[in-house]
Formats: sequence, C-alpha cells, structure tokens
Amino acid sequence: MRYIFLFIAILIPAITAAQLSAPGRSSVRYTSYLSAPTVKDPIFIYCKVTGTEKGSLQAVGPRGTGPFDFTWYKWNDATMSFNILIKSEPGVLSSNLTNLDEGGYRVHITDGTGYVKDLTSWIFLDKPTASAKLQNFTCDYVALSGKGTAVDTFYYKDSSTGSSIRLRNGIAILWSSNPTSAIPFPNLELNPVTYKPPLEDVTYKLQVVDSFTCNSESSFFYTSIHVYADFIAEPDKGEAPLNVTFTDKSIRGSIYKWEFGDDSISFLKNPKPHTYYRPGEYSVKLTIESDKGCIDSLRFDQIVVDPSKLAIPNVFTPNGDNINDFFMVDAISLRRLDVRIFSRSGMKVFDFTGQSESLINWRGWDGNVNNSSSKASPGIYYYIIQAVGWDDVIYDSKEYRGFLHLYR
Repeated sequence: MRYIFLFIAILIPAITAAQLSAPGRSSVRYTSYLSAPTVKDPIFIYCKVTGTEKGSLQAVGPRGTGPFDFTWYKWNDATMSFNILIKSEPGVLSSNLTNLDEGGYRVHITDGTGYVKDLTSWIFLDKPTASAKLQNFTCDYVALSGKGTAVDTFYYKDSSTGSSIRLRNGIAILWSSNPTSAIPFPNLELNPVTYKPPLEDVTYKLQVVDSFTCNSESSFFYTSIHVYADFIAEPDKGEAPLNVTFTDKSIRGSIYKWEFGDDSISFLKNPKPHTYYRPGEYSVKLTIESDKGCIDSLRFDQIVVDPSKLAIPNVFTPNGDNINDFFMVDAISLRRLDVRIFSRSGMKVFDFTGQSESLINWRGWDGNVNNSSSKASPGIYYYIIQAVGWDDVIYDSKEYRGFLHLYR
C-alpha cells in the first residue's frame, strides 16, 4: 500500500501540471540549452504541404484549479527576450494561439492566488525538397538524377544567453517506379544508374523524408527505347527431318536476323518452319534491332535432332486385336527404307520402299500377301532390310537380314 501511495504521489503532479501542446504538429523535439541542461522545452515541427501552413499552440492550466490568466509573448531577436506581447486572455481554463509563424513563444500562466508558471516552446515550418529528372540514357542503361535537401537552418535561442542553437535535420531518399523496374541501391544513391533498363514506359519517383518526418517527392515519365530478344522453338527435339516453328516474342524489334545453326539465315519476324535434316545439336541465334538502333540477341542451344536408328522385331500377330498387328521396324531419323519379306519357299510376300512423306506415313506390313486381301499363313518368314539414315549411316549388313515369326 505504501508503494501504491508513493506512485500516486509522483503521478499527480504530472497529471495536474500546466501543459503546452501544438495541435496538428508533425513531430516534436526538445531544446538543449548549455546554460540549463535540465530544461527541455518542446520544439514543434509543422510540415508544409500546401505552403500555407501555420503553427498553433494550446496552453492548459493545472487540472482541478482555475480559472487562469494567460499572457502570450513572442521571442524578440532585437532584445534577446520574450517581450513581444501577442495577447492576454483572463479567467479561462485554456488558451490558444493560431496562424503562427516560426519562432519562440512563451505563455505566462497565473490564477490570482499565487500560482505562476511560464511555458516556452519553439515552432518551425519544415519543407524538404525533392527534384528528379532523367540524367542520361542509352540502349544499355538509364541514369537518374536526383536532388534532395532538408531545411537545416532552424535556430532556437537560449533565453539566458541569447545564443543561437541549431536544430539538426537530415534526409533519407527513396527511388521507386511505376510499374516496378530495376533501380540499383534505391535508398543509397541520389543518382542511380540501372544497367537493366525498363522495357516498358515507366514513371520514376524520388521521395525525400527528413528527420522530422516531413516529406517531398518529384517524378518524371520515361518512354522506353530498349529492346529484348526472345523467341520460342517448338518442337526443340525429335527425329530427322525435324520441322521447328520459331515464334518471335521480342520487344521493339524492327530488324530481325535468325541464324538457325545449319548455315541457314532468315530476316523475317516470324520465319517459316525450319527443317533440320541431319541429326545433331543446333544453336539458334536471334538478333534484333529497333528503329532507334538498339540491339539485343538471344541464343538457344537446345535444338536436338535424334541420330538414326533401326531396330527390327522378330514376331508379330496380325489377328485384328489391335495388339502387335503390324510388322513395323523401329526407325528413327531414316532418310530411306527398303523392306522385303519372303516365305520359306522364297516367294516374296511384301516389299516397301519409302522416303520422305511415304516413309513417315508407313504403318508396316499387315500380314497380307503383297498388299492383297490374301492373308499370309502363320509361320516363319525371311526379311531383308536396307536403310540410310539422315546422318549418312548405312544399314545394310547381315544383322538386317533375319527371320520373322507370324502368329495368328
């Protein structure tokens, strides 16, 4: 109980003491007088947004007593004292000053019973500045120019000595853009350079915030000139001949040069489908140039044409169940294919020679004799297969001669 009483005893003076406030102020700092280090008068900061802002002060007498007489004074640099009378307001509980310019203000509070209190404050009107503009640009970068300043000429006075004391102020900066684009070290550099320039038109904005939380901003619109080479290739893998469609996805391309990796070149925006005949890996490069002379390129190293291959099954079952109904060789990237099949008596029952579209569309031997409606009898047949791959591999050795089992 003793501690509770002590806490209340300490708190009551703080609650009942006369107070001086600044309605609408943005921030508050406190004085530091060499002549009176323990005295901390408030310094009220108002941010100028429209440029017409003024300060306000409100003095309130101690609670539980009153009324009071309030007399307001302003600091006089000529006499180094608070002797410029502003107004007197007797018999009230609180008093206000409005439309105040920068300077020092003191209110003298009395109540006619011996209570006397002087409250002192300083008012400053703050407006940092921001200036943003385009410093330079090329096809490869954009350089921004910014300038930010804070008012650092606020001085309050030590009423005991008349000496001026500077109120320090600093700034923080922030670049931003809409839509978002790369701005290196936006919080550190007033004049940043971006080497990843925007591909779309953008508004750059510089915001300056000072130590008193007042801010200013400046912006400008930038029309992009930059180019970006891009494309898709479909398909990018398969057997020869591989037809690849290239679709341009570039930004601001005006002049195009496609290098397909096989000594072929096109200058069309969207070239005709390109055919790769020889198996291997191809590197495709697209180079674009804008109407302002900006150049960009993209290389795609993943066009893969499968090497030739020939594998021969030794059994098939042409019984109409849609399972293994055709004798079909496993052929990849073949330029030409010859297939001849003979019965055990030496009679030819099937032959096929194909290349290009006929080879691609060939479904295989269906088990009928020489493409007639007569079905070959179940049994063993002899095949001779010859082929040439698009990579010039020749398939003509004894391993491509052998026996085939037909089951029904």
